[in-house]
Amino acid sequence: MTYAVAVRLERGLVFAADTRTNAGIDNVSQFRKLHYWRRTGERVLVLLSSGNLAVTQSVISLVNEQLAGNADEGKPNLMNVTSMYRSARLIGDLVREVRAVDGPALEGSTNGFSATFILGGQIGDEPPRLFQIYPEGNFIEATDDTPYLQIGEHKYGKPILDRVVRADMRLSEAAKLVLLSYDSTLRSNLSVGMPIDLLLYERDTLDVRRVRRIGEDDEYFRKLSLHWAKALRTAVEQVEDYPA
Repeated sequence: MTYAVAVRLERGLVFAADTRTNAGIDNVSQFRKLHYWRRTGERVLVLLSSGNLAVTQSVISLVNEQLAGNADEGKPNLMNVTSMYRSARLIGDLVREVRAVDGPALEGSTNGFSATFILGGQIGDEPPRLFQIYPEGNFIEATDDTPYLQIGEHKYGKPILDRVVRADMRLSEAAKLVLLSYDSTLRSNLSVGMPIDLLLYERDTLDVRRVRRIGEDDEYFRKLSLHWAKALRTAVEQVEDYPA
């Protein structure tokens, strides 16, 4: 299991994904689940993944094969599609391609065919956009009413996002909020683990300039967690007790 989240803001996009992969309680490993592609000055695309690792890696491999193999053939790939919508269609088609090959065998297993993605970025003058792509290959887009998307083990980090996230937030402010949602998730679910990959994309830069891996020894995250725990205890103490 994993937890990945992305937020669409007026100022850009914030992405985060943990790196823990479980194949049983005694088989825990780390794999990158945040991937990005860029052509500076033209486009930036970021992909977060959750689900069966073999399936999600197959999709990523097909993306890279397209980029390496058909750049001169005029076939669609992430570097030549004309819009973020078309890029989401492309990823959805690749999910269906992997499902056609591996789906029948996986459907007979306990977890079945499992692969969910968040795709976001900006192409040219188009505003930054954000999509969630399902195992069936179809997708939805983040809106002003719901400016963030989550995949994986998201229920522990969802309440704080529901209460606080706003489209007019600064990127650094939204990143803080995203990391607080991770703090809640890490405390409640062992299938999500550090390090966390964090990427902040500033609108219209058409480049990746702020990407970071946050480990267990990260000083900012440690202070964030301690301050949040203290603030919650203080808030509870300030609420009037239940009448006896």
